[in-house]
Amino acid sequence: MWIDIAGLPAERIVFSPSPLAELGSALHALAEPGHHPGLHGWTTATAGALKPDLADRLCDADFLWGPTFSDVSMPFAALADTAGQPGATLAEDLDLLDRLDDELFVNAALEINCTSGYCRGGPSPLVDAEARRLALERATARGPRQAGFAQRLLADPPAVRAWIRRLLEDCEQAFFADVWQRVRVQLAADARHKAEVLRHKGLAGALAEVSPAVTLDEERARVVVDKMSHGHGTAVEPAAGAGITLVPTSFGWPHLSVLHARGWRPVIHYPVAAPELAGPASVALVESRLDALAHPMRIRMCRYLARTAYSTGELASALGISAPEVSRHLAVLKKAGLLQTRRRGRYVLHQLDVRVVARLGSDFLEGVLR
Repeated sequence: MWIDIAGLPAERIVFSPSPLAELGSALHALAEPGHHPGLHGWTTATAGALKPDLADRLCDADFLWGPTFSDVSMPFAALADTAGQPGATLAEDLDLLDRLDDELFVNAALEINCTSGYCRGGPSPLVDAEARRLALERATARGPRQAGFAQRLLADPPAVRAWIRRLLEDCEQAFFADVWQRVRVQLAADARHKAEVLRHKGLAGALAEVSPAVTLDEERARVVVDKMSHGHGTAVEPAAGAGITLVPTSFGWPHLSVLHARGWRPVIHYPVAAPELAGPASVALVESRLDALAHPMRIRMCRYLARTAYSTGELASALGISAPEVSRHLAVLKKAGLLQTRRRGRYVLHQLDVRVVARLGSDFLEGVLR
């Protein structure tokens, strides 16, 4: 994945924390605790302390932050007059979110940033029948709650947007105010430090401190992000103004997210720390898992399965191969203990066990050293 920065002046590169993006990351960790084993204590305690009404409403809306990240958590990237700067408080970020028109909001809320059409742009589901059909199809695949949420949003965007704002404000009162008070100093310090590195060592030096997966291709004038997804954006002439924003998060690991929607200012959402994992598996088990992941098609398949559950038919359509071929690859992954499988109605859904995969590197290293 890459972002074109040809001719972009250094002053258009912004490092800044975002309260709304951090709340989105916290909600993602609550919705997908398996993605974040290092946050197990926090997610368990926070989820257990939620009032039933708030917990139920969060389930209704987790299409926005569950298996994938919605761009609505970074509204500053769609507004040219922000110069790429998020709000200083959650209320300020929510005010920016309120400024998005209904078509832009709905398109961002119902899009999934790992779909093939994400960076190409296109009409909003509010005004285009095919876009509406695809959005409802994706929502339905995520379950009845998400299907209902998408239908309500398409039927009455202003009412659902007001409902979402109240929900996020209730999250601030319930737990996020304490979280933000605890992490904002660390995030602001990280942003200041990287801005200083940018000033003294240039963009390549600053990106090196963001993540080993983010580099500068000076010859092509691109920021390159080493991800298994393929896509590109531009920081030069998006509708929201030239520039790129890098947003630190204390909840993000192991995710390194890139907003690269057409017309939006590119954003790299990067974790400031990575927790350590322990408890290695046997060498034989590690070998079987590495063998299972060695096939290029299974690697591509894992890109989808790591984010959410898919049926065999959905994977066949996404990968352009036959359903029997998908089934053979799934059988290999399942035998290696890398998949979780469940039934929803007439569909059997498969998902990568991210807790197992997250440990594979440390399991391998400890296995070959002992």
